[in-house]
Amino acid sequence: MRQDYFTVSGETENTIVIERSKFICNLKGIADENEAKAFIESIKKKHTLANHYCYAYIADENGLNQKFSDAGEPQGTAGLPMLEVLKNKRMHKTVAVVTRYFGGIKLGTGGLTRAYGGSVSEGLKVATVLNMSDAVYIKINLDYEKYSKLVKFLNSTDISILSTDFNNDVVVNFAIKSNKATDFIDKITDSFNGKIECITVGNGYHAFKE
Repeated sequence: MRQDYFTVSGETENTIVIERSKFICNLKGIADENEAKAFIESIKKKHTLANHYCYAYIADENGLNQKFSDAGEPQGTAGLPMLEVLKNKRMHKTVAVVTRYFGGIKLGTGGLTRAYGGSVSEGLKVATVLNMSDAVYIKINLDYEKYSKLVKFLNSTDISILSTDFNNDVVVNFAIKSNKATDFIDKITDSFNGKIECITVGNGYHAFKE
């Protein structure tokens, strides 16, 4: 089973001010590296008068595709501490851009490192963060009488209903955490005496409600 990771739902923005310098952190959940690059460019166009546009991103589910940029700040004081925050919090498929408007007071290398890393940390506090869990996608086709019995089994934080279609029969599509799937299928098979089938249609990552 693959390890859980976290990402940002949609986009978020948060601003901190340190020694009159303004640090604006923009965070976004992304599908791939191309989306990360496009987001970085959009932030640059939004803040054309800013002094620096530093960024970091982890563009894949496994945390292997990592990039960062100091964007003119002293080497290692901006993009790298931003990336370390993302790594430490397992924020995969996420991009962070910190835009700096210089306030006239130099912060030094230690101050810059704390400012850029802190900007991302503070941004994550106000963002909507999703816990992405390894999941199995299942479909069940059954009649209305059996559906009324099935509902109680689906009422779990380990299960996320994706769709329920009511026609001649009922077709339920849902995601279940991978480490719960085998027990769930066994329980359904026993409870319905093998008269309904759990059809596995795929697997991937899914955000379950806490």
